[in-house]
This record gives sequence, C-alpha cells and structure tokens, in this order.
Amino acid sequence: MIPKVTIIVPTYNEALNIPILTWLIQKYLSKKDISFEIIIVDDGSPDSTGDISRKLASDWPELCLTVISRPRKMGLGSAYMYGLKEAKGEFIILLDADLSHHPKYIPAFLEKQQETGCDIVTGTRYRHGGGVAGWSLGRKIVSRGANLAASFLLGATTSDLTGAFRMYRREVLEKLLTQTTSVGYAFQMEIIVRAQYSKFKIQEVPIVFVDRLYGVSKLGPNEVYLFLKGLLRLFLTL
Repeated sequence: MIPKVTIIVPTYNEALNIPILTWLIQKYLSKKDISFEIIIVDDGSPDSTGDISRKLASDWPELCLTVISRPRKMGLGSAYMYGLKEAKGEFIILLDADLSHHPKYIPAFLEKQQETGCDIVTGTRYRHGGGVAGWSLGRKIVSRGANLAASFLLGATTSDLTGAFRMYRREVLEKLLTQTTSVGYAFQMEIIVRAQYSKFKIQEVPIVFVDRLYGVSKLGPNEVYLFLKGLLRLFLTL
C-alpha cells in the first residue's frame, strides 16, 4: 500500500526523543487507520540518533521508517529535499524531532484538508485553542514579536509564520522548496509567505507547542540574526 502521508523529520542530536516520537506517531495515526511512512533525515548526529533510528526501523517494521544519514548539518530545506526523494505519500508532513509538535494533531490536519481542499495545513500557536507550554515570558515575547513584525512587513495572513509543524500537498512542497533560500527559523517564514504569494490555499489548525524535555534547543543568537536578516531580505525582494 502506498502511504497517504509521509512524515519527514530532520534530526540532529535527538537520540532520546526519536523512540518516543515514533511511538506517538504509530499510536495516533494507527488509531485513525491513517496510512503513513516516516523518513528521518539525520545530519551526522554525534549522539547516535542515526543508529537508534536504524535500530527502530529494523525492529519495528510497521513504522515504515526510512533513515537518511548525512555527514554534517546541511540545512532544513536541504533535509526536506532529501526526504522528498524517498517519499511516497500524497501529503508531506514536516515536524520537529524534539516532541514540541505532538503527532496527535496530524489527524486534525488531514480532516482540515479534506474539509477545505487546501494545499497546506499549518499548525498555529496564535489562534484560539493554540498556545505554548514551557517557555519563559521573554521567549514568548520574542516569538510573538517576530511573528507580528514579519506579518506587518510582508503582509502575511498566516498567524504563525515561524512554526515548523505543517502538511503540504507533495507537489506544492516540491515547488516551494525550489524557491526558498533562507536558513534556520527564517526558512519557515519564507516558505509559508511564498505559498501565500503563489496563491496556494492555506488553512490553520490550533496546536499547543511544548518546549523540549530532552536535548538542547537549537535557538540561539545566531538563529535570531539569521531570522532578522532573512526578514529584511524578503521585505526588500518579495
């Protein structure tokens, strides 16, 4: 059976999270009889993320898990492109490996797509029913401020521009990836804004984002700098 849904998970040092994440995907999608596959794209994690993922694939065949190992960090867009080469699903779901994106929302993404016929379903922390758990007030202010600034400057209508938990029609994602050049957190902003400018139909599903329990956040001063640089570039060129 060709999977209806392909879930692409980029990883770097997520050895503690991957077993839990794959178990949650299996639990919530199987319960709804959703046909799926998982593709992990690991960027040379030194903590054995790749080895653990391959062990899961070998010991748990019903996961339909494929592991792609790369020698080093090569960027989100590149990871998604690698995953797409192996993907068999009609719809592509992108989510983080750190358990901040709960797989329980995936059935709601599919239901929204079936109801509306949209091209993209994006999880949002900033609509009624959504939210954030485990963040300090300062981080909440920075995240919300970044979204409001980007929305104002770029004329974006999607409420959560920096969120990474999204579902795309396969052909839509393939097209957008060829146009998107930002890295880091600016990547998520650019791809959804380009989708809007390309007149793709976008729907939102409220989600609660939960801060990671295991591992170290990738967000740091350099990511903030890259986001601001990407925002300015898009403002001047789009």
